[in-house]
This record gives sequence, structure tokens and C-alpha cells, in this order.
Amino acid sequence: MAALRATLHVATLAAGARRALLGSLAGNCLAYRRLWDKLHSGPRVGSVPTFDWFFGYEEAQGFLLPLLQEAQAAYPLRVLDVGCGTSSLCTGLYTKCPIPVDVLGVDFSPVAVAHMNSLLEGGQDQIPLYPGHPASQLQFIQADAQNLEPVAPSGSFQLVLDKGTWDAVARGGLPGAYQLLSECLRVLSPQGTLIQFSDEDPDVRLPCLEQGSQGWTVTVQELGPFRGIPYFAYLVQVSH
Repeated sequence: MAALRATLHVATLAAGARRALLGSLAGNCLAYRRLWDKLHSGPRVGSVPTFDWFFGYEEAQGFLLPLLQEAQAAYPLRVLDVGCGTSSLCTGLYTKCPIPVDVLGVDFSPVAVAHMNSLLEGGQDQIPLYPGHPASQLQFIQADAQNLEPVAPSGSFQLVLDKGTWDAVARGGLPGAYQLLSECLRVLSPQGTLIQFSDEDPDVRLPCLEQGSQGWTVTVQELGPFRGIPYFAYLVQVSH
């Protein structure tokens, strides 16, 4: 476990190392809260207050901002990040997005949620976070992404983000991943978009998404490469 913890606290994992790690944990860890509580409790690299699987907000903003600007909805746009962990995705949207956004990050790890709320408020020797737009808001809540009823009414978000959460949940079995997908689609507004960020090949991911989101349109765009690694954005939107 010590070796695992040391590996995961590198700011960004190389794809080969991450795949090897996921393979070694398959079936018994990545879908379990206990593991993530331990990982989020560990020491952080240098002064970096966040940890990102795949990539962070800096890499994703060129893809996300045009989608937010084109969204036909009343401002602020409501954004949900499922399985947010201690990623920079929520904080980046809140502090750097030029249009008003109301961002909610949910994670089943209370350790991750406490860390992000502390970061938001200026704890851990950090400067408090300030919005990129005066009307923007940010909140972190402990919640199970497979059961969002307590925190997210149906049709309440214009954008739902999943960065690596399907990948982790699927390690505990595809039924859990399909339940995650079902909840993400439930909370989407009629014109909303679900985006899954992953390094999983479209030949593997697309059939799963198409099976679990019948009646929706599923498309994919390649991102990057970031640090030499190609990633994919899987978009699920209502069929017209």
C-alpha cells in the first residue's frame, strides 16, 4: 500500500503506469470508498493542493469553454462533477471561467470533500478561491454518484462531468457503471450534455455508452495528446 500511495501522489500518472496500477487493483479496490479515503489522506506533492487523474482544468478548458458559451440556458450554468475527488476541474471552472457557472462537486469520499471545502475557504495555508465571474458559485458535497437523489433533482444540470469516475466504478463491475450513467442522465436538463473524460479506447467505451443510454446520441472527440497521451471526451446528449 505504501508503494501504491507513493505512485498515486505523482501529479499526473503516465498512462502505462496507471494502466498497470488499475490492472493490479481490478475487482477489489477502485470502486471502494475506503481506498480513496486513504489515498486522499496521504501527503501531497510539493505545494500542489489538487490531484488529477488523466489531466486537469488547464488541459480541459479549451474543450469545455466553447460548450459552456454555446449552452442555451439561463445563467449561471449549472455544472455537476461526479466523483470529483481532489481534481482541479471544479476549482478551475469556478476561478477561471469567464461566464457565470454554478458548480457542484460530489464525491463519496468525505476526506476528498473536506479537503476541497478547506481549499475553497482558504485552509491548508492556501489563499481562498475567488470566482472568475461575480455570479459564479462552487460547492462540494459528499454523495454517491450512483444515487444522486439527495443532492440533485432530475433535469437540474446543463453539464455533467465524469473524469475517470466511470473507469473506477467499472472496476467493481459494469452494473455499477451503468447505474452511474443512469444517474448522470437523470440529472441532465433536456438540452444538457454529459461528458466522460477517459483514456479508454472508443472501441471499448462507445458500445457500453450506447447500450446504457438508448434514446440519446453518443459521440466522441479525441483530446490531446497531453504529455504524449491521447484522451477522449465521450459526449452524451438528447437525440433530436
